[in-house]
Amino acid sequence: MLSSWLNHRLDPIVYKLSPKKSNRAIHPNILTILGCLTNLASGIMFAFGHLIWGGVLLLLGGFFDMLDGAVARQESRVTPFGGFLDSVLDRYADQFVLFGILIYFVQLNQTMWVIFCAIAIIGTTVTPYARARAENIIDECRVGILERPERVIVLAAGALFGFLPYAILIIMVLSNVTVFQRIYHTYKKSSARDRK
Repeated sequence: MLSSWLNHRLDPIVYKLSPKKSNRAIHPNILTILGCLTNLASGIMFAFGHLIWGGVLLLLGGFFDMLDGAVARQESRVTPFGGFLDSVLDRYADQFVLFGILIYFVQLNQTMWVIFCAIAIIGTTVTPYARARAENIIDECRVGILERPERVIVLAAGALFGFLPYAILIIMVLSNVTVFQRIYHTYKKSSARDRK
């Protein structure tokens, strides 16, 4: 939702923040890898109960996620492999963070929140898969209330301002709602096409 609304409008601003050498930024694929590693560090911080650091590193990972795409587009370095790598490592990044939070709840013996976190992991995993599968049969499937940028903002705010369990609750519900929105959207679009 947020990424569709922004539609890369922040690219010029984000690009100016990228470190450069000889007027060229770091290669987008390297930025993608750095973002994934930053999210791994965030997950580790969450697992050990360092919620503030987890939230800060999560935001930094989100910045890298914006930066790699902005650099690729501004410097005409967009490649099919770059898009593939970004998509795959984003899935790892999501799971690193959420598994770290799940371990945090396990250590606190909060079984209900462990279960909610597990359901949130399922929702965040299926959300991009639903889009990828949908776009095999329809032109585009960008509908949904909670995509990756919204998840990062919700989780980081929860960690930094002390309502992490409720952030997980929001993600658990809305990520799975997003999946069903995409199922319904794909059904409508494919049914309309089949009737023609």
